[in-house]
Amino acid sequence: MITLFRNFAKSKWAIGLLVLLALGLLITGGSQVDVFANLGPKNVISAGSRDMNQTDFRADFERVRNNLQEEAGRPVSIEDMIAENIHLRFLESQTQRLGFLSWAWNVGIRPGKELVLKQIRQAPVFFNQITGQFDEEQYRSVLAQQNLTPAQLEQEFRDQYATNHYAAALLAGARVPRVYGALVANVSLETRDARWFVVTQEMAGQAAAPTDAQLNAFLSENAAQVRRPELRVVTLVLFGGGEAPPISEARIQERFEFRKDALSQPETRTIITLTAPDRAVADRIAAALRSGQSPAEAGRANGNIRPVEYAETARSALADPAVAAGAFALTAPGVTNPIQGRVGFTVAQVTAISPGREVALADVREAIVAELTAEDDKGRTYERVEAYEKARSSGQSLEAAAQSVGARVRKAGPFSETGAQADGQRVSLPPIVFTTAWALGRGGESEVTDAGDGQYFVVRVDEVRPPSMPTIDELREPLTQGWTSRENSRLLSAKSEELAARVRGGEDIAAVAASVGATLVTRTGVQQNQATQEEIGAGVLQGVFGQKSGQVFAQPQSQTAFVVGRVDRITPPAATAAPTVTLAEQVRPRMTEEIVGGMGEQGVSAAATRSKARYDIGVARQALGLAAEAENPAAPTPAG
Repeated sequence: MITLFRNFAKSKWAIGLLVLLALGLLITGGSQVDVFANLGPKNVISAGSRDMNQTDFRADFERVRNNLQEEAGRPVSIEDMIAENIHLRFLESQTQRLGFLSWAWNVGIRPGKELVLKQIRQAPVFFNQITGQFDEEQYRSVLAQQNLTPAQLEQEFRDQYATNHYAAALLAGARVPRVYGALVANVSLETRDARWFVVTQEMAGQAAAPTDAQLNAFLSENAAQVRRPELRVVTLVLFGGGEAPPISEARIQERFEFRKDALSQPETRTIITLTAPDRAVADRIAAALRSGQSPAEAGRANGNIRPVEYAETARSALADPAVAAGAFALTAPGVTNPIQGRVGFTVAQVTAISPGREVALADVREAIVAELTAEDDKGRTYERVEAYEKARSSGQSLEAAAQSVGARVRKAGPFSETGAQADGQRVSLPPIVFTTAWALGRGGESEVTDAGDGQYFVVRVDEVRPPSMPTIDELREPLTQGWTSRENSRLLSAKSEELAARVRGGEDIAAVAASVGATLVTRTGVQQNQATQEEIGAGVLQGVFGQKSGQVFAQPQSQTAFVVGRVDRITPPAATAAPTVTLAEQVRPRMTEEIVGGMGEQGVSAAATRSKARYDIGVARQALGLAAEAENPAAPTPAG
């Protein structure tokens, strides 16, 4: 943005604008009017030196939507996300993040460029699958697929480093007081005496068989779970696939020769660098390394310079060309003279050299054939698409046009908007097919649509089956099971509460248990831990430790049983006992992390406030193609 304004200031248009500004000042008397308010796109988020425009917001929000679609296994629309207030949560989190990053940069948390570039060159996704090395072309291709530029990715890494360094600094000196751990230990080592008995379904009675009226009512109550969704039957035209002609040896050899240098294994070296602020310090470091000192020792003795190691690294992977040239100029492991690089003077110690290897055609033949085959497939697909569109424009039917160009025609469905068939099985098609089909009415036909990876399709909606409710006869067995299970649970819960009320009313718990033929269990010294839970059950443990001394509980023990019990006594542990002290120390690190996590969130929020971070919900909605209407008052736009 700054570069844009600088270039504009040098243009002839700037002079004219300055004249208009001068005239405006004369007319308005120098009033403070923001004449630039309506120029260019508005920012969705403004946070000090950081901002997010509508294009970036839309791209980031689309990435969030794609992730949600992958997790849900079905299409998710922008409207669905708005209904769940996902856009507000996303806006708030991004506003906090950009506000914190603006503050961090201003106070000096600025990761170096070499650190960022090193991290990028270690990402496996950017490695050539054949050579196993970082590939600049692969790097840019992957970024293009994600709608990212190298500058944006580098900024993401800088932001990540700044956030991590802030969190590490916050945690480094933090430790909660010992008494915090003692409180947790006190609860964990506390023992309780209790009595309880189990109430079974037999004691509570069984529900009678349901009537049709009861089943219809139960079906209505669960309509959302059993209603059949809208289903569609479609015709698909698929342009890819088909038998591929063999790849000629001449093409294989030509491609191999073209890519031979890139496919060959480059020479790699293990290099340790130390970067000094001036030549004199670098000379001392070089001398120390040649005398046998380790890089760490040489760095500590000369201003605490930290060594950086590059293990088995190719020359192209080193960010500074001057350092790369110096390190690879050595004919054997050794130490370079000081090299004036981009930042200071660098001394490089080469500890190992792995010679490069020229690749043979046999080594990469399979990969080259696959590459050429994929290119040919895409070429044939494009030709079919163009020919199909011409055939349809000339009046041919969908089937005739597809047959004339060699495209495949297949029926699919019935399936729901999420791609599920009536039996619950998913249709094996890309999600974009379902999205496209649901954007059409019955008889509607899509344009040629990109499915990704060079695949294209056309979809025509042949049949639309509206949502429907099944009858009780179609679902009689599962409905009967569900209704009976619910009613039995009600009987069991009511019986347990009745028995618990008798104990609360003063009856002896042993007598109450005997009245229903239950066995009373008496336990002393019960501790709250995993072993006890496995022995007596989660329901009993929750009841025993969820009440005060003398209180009664009725707690589910399983789907077919409740537990009724009474806490007779609570015995706290001795504060000076060895187990209490040991456990208190064990839980302190975890409590420290949790408390520091809360402190970090407050710190980020405070940094965002300091940066006057804010978002504009109206501009955000416009970026998503929605009307800039007022939002829920419960979620106002944060003010700086």
